[in-house]
Amino acid sequence: MADSRDENARMRRIWERDAPRYDGWMRHFDRFMIRDGRSWLCSQVRGRVLEVAIGTGLNLPAYPKDADLTGVDLSPAMLDRARRRAAGLGADVRLTEASATELPFPDASFDTVVCTLGLCCIPDDKAAVAEMRRVLKPGGTLLLLDHIISDRFAVRMGQRLLEPLTVKLAGDHQMRRPLHLVRQAGFTITRRERSRLGTIERLAAVKHRAPAT
Repeated sequence: MADSRDENARMRRIWERDAPRYDGWMRHFDRFMIRDGRSWLCSQVRGRVLEVAIGTGLNLPAYPKDADLTGVDLSPAMLDRARRRAAGLGADVRLTEASATELPFPDASFDTVVCTLGLCCIPDDKAAVAEMRRVLKPGGTLLLLDHIISDRFAVRMGQRLLEPLTVKLAGDHQMRRPLHLVRQAGFTITRRERSRLGTIERLAAVKHRAPAT
């Protein structure tokens, strides 16, 4: 537990530092890598929606205008920007500072959970997926968009070389594969798409069976 809290504290410091520059970085990443990924995710939400690691709220324009939306993030500086974005859009969203591995909500609170480019940076991604499952209602939908380990050998080797630097500087993992964690947590995959040399993955999954032991 102490190690997890230390890592969360380190990530909070990183995001507090990088919050003023984040939107500028993501403008280029979205254009060349994510493309229509945010609208792909947000167009599928229903009922009560939780966005984990909402950051500066870059997904907010893509949600339906009547979305019943709650967002959490580890960084107060990121949340401040999300609040300003929500106000500018006239969006009604509840924003809370919280860790993805300790979500402050009862079991089965949401119909949809969304996470965009979050699992690559959350220190304990397995625990985060378990928490997302916990707060989803039975039959609820998990929607993920992230960069992942490529299925192409040359790209994967480059990611392996790059990862020690990106983890040290930004807590950003290049070699993760959310698909396996989602399956192990007891979700049924309903849609899966990979692009950009296998480094970008979109997942939709439904909470059905009990998690694997």
